[in-house]
Amino acid sequence: MKAASHRTTLATARKVVGAILVVALARWVSPWLRNDRKVAILALAPSIFAVALFIYIFIGWTLYISVSDWNRPVLDLTFAGLKNWRRLFTDPRFHIDLRNLVFFAAGYMTQCIVIGFVLAALLNEKIKGEAFFRTVFLMPFAVSAVVSGTAWRWLQLPSSGINLLIAKLGFENIRPLWYMHPQYGMLAITVMGAWQFSGFVMALYLAGLRAIPDELREAAIIDGAGALALYRYVYIPMLKPVTFTAIVLTGAGSIGNFDIPSIIGTGPGFATDSLGFYMFEQTFRSSRYGLGAAVGSLMLFLSIPVVLPYLISVLREERE
Repeated sequence: MKAASHRTTLATARKVVGAILVVALARWVSPWLRNDRKVAILALAPSIFAVALFIYIFIGWTLYISVSDWNRPVLDLTFAGLKNWRRLFTDPRFHIDLRNLVFFAAGYMTQCIVIGFVLAALLNEKIKGEAFFRTVFLMPFAVSAVVSGTAWRWLQLPSSGINLLIAKLGFENIRPLWYMHPQYGMLAITVMGAWQFSGFVMALYLAGLRAIPDELREAAIIDGAGALALYRYVYIPMLKPVTFTAIVLTGAGSIGNFDIPSIIGTGPGFATDSLGFYMFEQTFRSSRYGLGAAVGSLMLFLSIPVVLPYLISVLREERE
């Protein structure tokens, strides 16, 4: 009986202590939750932790591996200085990949921005069947890169696809090599990337055009501005933030190009190779983890000049 009474007393004491702690916690938390900033911090804390862990800590880890001697299947974090970076900058394939990056970025960014703007300008005229055409233009963006890459690979084969259509039209002597060209194959695959991403850029520009007040358009028309003058002096200047966003997205996509060479291959003489695919092969196929980390770190450094001006402009707008 005494033991049972003792257990009952302990259980009661635990409940009382627990109730006291709950009340004290509630009294402490209640005024803390009345502060909107503190509530926002509490709600964003999991996301901030995830970003810090899976992005910034892993970026630091990649930079550390890039200066280690881990270039074999066995883990080796011995400090190697700039050994991997020197090896990277003396690799002929890396030089080809830098040239490919310039070609791909020039062709891909130009096509996406120009085609996207033209399509948005046409849809902005509120043509009949606008919803249908808008869906058609956006559909490639929803298609898997593997599917679109496979289709475009067949279309650009020298013996089939587009060349077969050209031959049927009577131009049998015209057979471009497309992505098989040893020097300009990278320009050919920009068509694949632009076909998939131009619809998204079109959606950005269309949203920007629809956000321009009708009063500005009407005032420009009253002043005698034609269609070309309207776009040159009203629409295009007011769409600079949208163009800036499109440049950032297409520029980052150019640097991170991996899907296309992984599908169609690197071509003759690495004509369609990319830094992303080069990093993948060095890291996961050759077990050169230090060299692969150096390539990944370099891709990060190349992305900074593209993304940093955008972040500065966003912060400046928020302050204003």
